[in-house]
Amino acid sequence: MGRRSSYDISRRPIHVSDDINMTSKMRTSLMKDEPVKASPSKFKIKEILKKEDNENNIKNEKKTSTELFRFANKIDIICITIGTLAALAHGAAFPLMLLVFGNLVDIFTDRSFDLCQVNFTLLNSFCPDNIHLTNKNFRNEYQKCKFPQGNFTLINDHFMSNIGKQSMRLVIMGCGIIVVGYFQVSFWSIACERQTRRLRETLLRSILSKEIAYFDTHKTGQLSTRLTEDVNKVHDGTGDKVGSALQFVAAFFTGLILGFIRGWKLTFVILSVSPLLFISAYILTTVTATMTSQELKSYAKAGAIAEEVFSSIRTVFAYNGAAYESSRYEKHLSSARISGIRKGGLNGLLMGAVWLLVFCTYALGFWYGAKLVRDEKFSIGGILIVFFSIITAVFSLGQAAPHLQSVAQARGAAFTLWQIIDTPSTISINNSNGVKKEDLIGDIKFTNVNFVYPSRSDVSVLNRLSFAAQRGQTTALVGSSGCGKSTCMQLLQRFYDPIDGSVEIDGIQVSQYNLTWLRQHIGVVSQEPILFQTTIKENILFGKMTATQDEIVQAARMANAHDFIMELPDKYDTLVGERGAQLSGGQKQRIAIARALIRNPRILLLDEATSALDRESEGIVQDALDRASKGRTTIVIAHRLSTIRNASKIIVLEKGLVIEEGNHETLMNARGVYHGLVEAQNLRMENNDQKELENDEDDDISIDNELNQSTLISDHNKSGHNRSIKEDQISQKADQIDESQEVFEECDPNVQEKRVLNYVLFFIGIGLITLFTMFLQSFLFAISGETLTQRLRSRIFQTLLQQEIAYFDQPENNTGALCTRLATEASDVQGATGIRIGTMLQNIANLGVGIILALFYGWSLTLLMLAFVPFMIVAGFLQMYLLTGFANKDKKALENAGKITVESISNIRTVAQLTKEKHFGDEYCKLLDACFKNSIRRAHIFGLLFGFTDAIMFFGMAALFSFGAWRVQQGAMTFENVMLILNCILFGAMAVGQASSMAPDYSKAINSSKKILGLFQRVPKIDNSSNTGKMLENFDGEIDLNNLEFHYPNRREVQVLKNFNLTIEPHKQIALVGSSGCGKSTIIQLLEHFYHPTSGQILINQNELSTLNLQWWRSQIGFVSQEPILFDATIRENIAYGDTSRVVSMEEIEHAAKSANIHEFITNLPQQYETNVGSKGTQLSGGEKQRIAIARALIRNPKVLLLDEATSALDAENERIVQEALDQASKGRTTIVIAHRLSTIQNSDRICVLRRGHIVESGKHDELLARKGYYYRLAQSNK
Repeated sequence: MGRRSSYDISRRPIHVSDDINMTSKMRTSLMKDEPVKASPSKFKIKEILKKEDNENNIKNEKKTSTELFRFANKIDIICITIGTLAALAHGAAFPLMLLVFGNLVDIFTDRSFDLCQVNFTLLNSFCPDNIHLTNKNFRNEYQKCKFPQGNFTLINDHFMSNIGKQSMRLVIMGCGIIVVGYFQVSFWSIACERQTRRLRETLLRSILSKEIAYFDTHKTGQLSTRLTEDVNKVHDGTGDKVGSALQFVAAFFTGLILGFIRGWKLTFVILSVSPLLFISAYILTTVTATMTSQELKSYAKAGAIAEEVFSSIRTVFAYNGAAYESSRYEKHLSSARISGIRKGGLNGLLMGAVWLLVFCTYALGFWYGAKLVRDEKFSIGGILIVFFSIITAVFSLGQAAPHLQSVAQARGAAFTLWQIIDTPSTISINNSNGVKKEDLIGDIKFTNVNFVYPSRSDVSVLNRLSFAAQRGQTTALVGSSGCGKSTCMQLLQRFYDPIDGSVEIDGIQVSQYNLTWLRQHIGVVSQEPILFQTTIKENILFGKMTATQDEIVQAARMANAHDFIMELPDKYDTLVGERGAQLSGGQKQRIAIARALIRNPRILLLDEATSALDRESEGIVQDALDRASKGRTTIVIAHRLSTIRNASKIIVLEKGLVIEEGNHETLMNARGVYHGLVEAQNLRMENNDQKELENDEDDDISIDNELNQSTLISDHNKSGHNRSIKEDQISQKADQIDESQEVFEECDPNVQEKRVLNYVLFFIGIGLITLFTMFLQSFLFAISGETLTQRLRSRIFQTLLQQEIAYFDQPENNTGALCTRLATEASDVQGATGIRIGTMLQNIANLGVGIILALFYGWSLTLLMLAFVPFMIVAGFLQMYLLTGFANKDKKALENAGKITVESISNIRTVAQLTKEKHFGDEYCKLLDACFKNSIRRAHIFGLLFGFTDAIMFFGMAALFSFGAWRVQQGAMTFENVMLILNCILFGAMAVGQASSMAPDYSKAINSSKKILGLFQRVPKIDNSSNTGKMLENFDGEIDLNNLEFHYPNRREVQVLKNFNLTIEPHKQIALVGSSGCGKSTIIQLLEHFYHPTSGQILINQNELSTLNLQWWRSQIGFVSQEPILFDATIRENIAYGDTSRVVSMEEIEHAAKSANIHEFITNLPQQYETNVGSKGTQLSGGEKQRIAIARALIRNPKVLLLDEATSALDAENERIVQEALDQASKGRTTIVIAHRLSTIQNSDRICVLRRGHIVESGKHDELLARKGYYYRLAQSNK
């Protein structure tokens, strides 16, 4: 009988937290209304407690199956109703077929006689001498006798016509099955697809509408995973599998009703075991839902790691972190595997218990049936009808179990999704209420503002902060990193609400404004600008979707971006890559400025807006920003104090307090903190910050290696040979049931009772064997299936981490697509392996043994039945073929949709700034629409094939009885043999039907297997996991770059380096300077061996770079990028990441932190080095992140230092200290520095000026100034 199994960091203000984590000390202090740096008022404490109670209510909400259909509308309900009625009719058809079966039995036995009452002495007088009739051999031997015509006949004259009538009923029922099968599958599938589409849309829109604080406590990678794996689980448990479950449940109850009608006493006896069956089934579904939830949580954590790694792939490769990340990923996969194995073992034990009870039910029914025949003179046909009705019922219950298991898994997944959707957002973009002023002036006022981030509740970020900014004025916020400057920006955009005090615009608190309207009137350029994976034009349009092309060009000109855009082959239609990776840091920043300026905002917030620009660009853009500031309120954050010396007001912050306020002249005359900051900076040649990360992209790689698909399933074969022990038991059971009919015909009561007892013991023994084998099958196949899934996911992840950087630059390999593939492809393969292999082996054995038995008892009748098998096989293959094609289209659409989810969720602050939550939701829906249309077409085709496949069995039975009756009439077969063949073929056909229902799972598995194998076969141009190559014993840091030519693979028409030559002597410091996009960062990426040069050589101690051991070479390099990437881990773990080849001691970590001037800041944190930095370091300021990144580079004690604007995000004092540390660290090392602040590279041994991909000048600082060439002009622009 076949079966199928299918401390959180938060920045939310405490009084509005909906997922708050406070220490008991903090809670106690708050309840006592005692100040803890900044104390919320009593009414806010009540709000916290009320909020927590609401969350507990959500978490304790009962998980009912009806909740799965919360997104069903009227049309869906109609579809569900039709599909349900069809499923019930479909299910009822199989037991009702027993009525026809009963009629056929009656026809065969109408004029039979009770053999126990026959005078065999008289009958034997009509037989040859060698034939001696008894009640034992009568049915096989009577044809050899010549009874007088009319005195004795077994079959009446109307026998064949009656058989024909009943067979025609079977044909009519088969035609009905085609119709109801179609309606069942197609309408349930259509309702499921409509609801799933609505669920995906609602879930993404719900996530995007959460307040920013929500993302401080929920990892974006996990949220993205929820949108794939968890939604797929819900989809699996709300579609045609629900229809199948209802079908089998209907068959169960119909069988029971028939049993009551034909023999209520026997039915009651059998049903006495049913309470135990239902209890077992309930425990089974509950355990499945619980274990599935645990498994999904582990996969969500693994998915978060994958998202973090793929989005930070350059940092991972630069620090040889692939093996470390693989072990982190593997850890969560192991947890999921253990949960899956436990689930499999428990499922097997519980399913085995269910089947033990089923066989005990058989035994009990058989014993009592024999008693009824013996004591109450029940007819054999009546007993068989009741017995087969109950068999059909319990068989259907077993068939329903795996489908109900899918529903249980969907419930477990839905519980988490409903929590996300139902958790209210206290700062919601969807709230249409609030003030919308006709004429926003833009006067800003902070009054006694207190603020703490819940993740660091003991550290007050703002302490009764008060200041004002008026329209038409530029207000500059200055101070050391972490003093609260960026926090003020976030409060103005209402990313958070203050704990106490007020933030007002035009005298109205920001919390009273309509949130969307407010943010649309604020233009923001952040310290780390985020561009989306689309064209330059569309990125600028994010600032104002209704802007014309002229407005776009005007904004680009104001940001000094138009010229470089027009030099690109596709101009404004150039794709910028993931997070703008195809552009340099300066180019990204200029596009971000254009995006802010195009909306003509009333309030302009500039957080280090020109930090990544070269001097020439900065001067032009700064003038544009100064002009743009006229008539609007502008708040500027800048470490480069020369850029804000003309500000109307300069506010100096320290530890969240205003310590000085005034204009430049006033503060300089006061000779206070501001004066000290200015003096600390060398204004003769400084003024710039941050950012440039040139880019890359790759073309397709040819596939060379041969890899047999058996690689995917070899793990199963090792442990699966002895797991299908019970698979022939069903067919044996059919044989035994048929043979057991003879017991009822035994004339001797004592012999009959003894034989009944033997069969009772046989059924109980089969039940015990089934308990044991079912447990083994489920447990062992769970081991193989979960192990395969873990190995697949792990190997896919490791294989992806072997690929060259250019692979990740390809649009189809963006972070979202890779995470979606990683989450779904291995799961798809698992859906057709593991426990499913056990089910398929059961079905194969069921059909095979059934056919063998049938051939033995009547080969001619069996061959007739087998003629119908090709139709079933063709229908199955047709399903597979068509569904595989649909699966390809679906997967592509879902991958593109996954890109949007990952991109929008991981860049939620930028999305919120631009108020583009609805835009990304709409784009997501467009991609879902394409998938939805495919799914609807698939539903209709699958429904027709499903109905046809099931109907074949009815047509086959009609043929069997018609032909069988003729054979019996001819004396070539006995009625018992016809019934035995019927049983064998019936159970085999059910197995085939169940196997065909798995076609969608196998089509997905085949499609995913091809993609996985294609990935495994791909040969990377630069294998990041390779341990081959030379490891130089006496490497001293000598580097030669000879005649380098280079273009990024995805922009072959743009030559980045042209005939580039540079020799770097050991232990020397070389500085690279030049305008944005001139090729500086490209040099660093080539030295990191992220790419091969198009032509030319990179020699390391006279050895070609490509011949060196890649892991060894990168271990010699300390790399600090222009945009430092930190991982969602502790500060200690982030610093130790600099050397993943060993366990880094705490002393080394602290030493590196001190060298980067970050140790004191860390020790002042509540959790010190164990403080979690948040996703991509969002819990830290830009300067704090940069210093941790420097510490990470220093801890590996590298031979070569690559510093790409390493101090750009630091304030003057920290920059001076860290620069001294870097100067000290550079001694004895080969150092390559990229800097826009020329003061930081004045002491370099050699300065190279790059222009359009080649060196136009080189020499020492003084030499280059004396030449009055390019470097001199750069130096002049620094003044």
